[in-house]
Amino acid sequence: MTITTSRTPAKAARKAVAGRAAAKAAAPREAVAESSARKPAKPGLLAGGNPRIAKADGDVPVQAYIAAMPGWKREVGGRLDALITRAVPGVRKAVRWNSPFYGVEGRGWFLGFHCFTGYVKVTFFQGTSLRPIPPGESKQKDVRYLDIHEHDPLDAAQFTAWVKQASQLPGWGKG
Repeated sequence: MTITTSRTPAKAARKAVAGRAAAKAAAPREAVAESSARKPAKPGLLAGGNPRIAKADGDVPVQAYIAAMPGWKREVGGRLDALITRAVPGVRKAVRWNSPFYGVEGRGWFLGFHCFTGYVKVTFFQGTSLRPIPPGESKQKDVRYLDIHEHDPLDAAQFTAWVKQASQLPGWGKG
């Protein structure tokens, strides 16, 4: 048996799309809730092993970044975060450009860090104003870096002193 219709192929396609949309809208809420309750995928890593974390404010995205740091870098990230949080009560945290940033409300960001293949790079945005000046030079006049490699000891007292000094200076961007 052959059924003929006066619909054109374009009309038939539009009707099929409309039918699928209606079926999706009528889907039970339980199915939607079940699909959204799935555990989110682990963040991917960008070149050099840097975690891909969406831009967001607060401790939660910073902790997600640290949890996604590969290998020995995760411990370094956790230690840096703990030292910064202890040195600057009420520090503002965010993830920007796939990197944790730390700042003071109204003063801007004073520090950030980023994973590279062989090290974690800590950036002091007003680093040339710190005493002693952190060792890593930058093309930007005021910025200084501290590169932490796998077996490098971290001088917690010196790092904490830099963090306290940096938090008192005008920062970069909106804090």
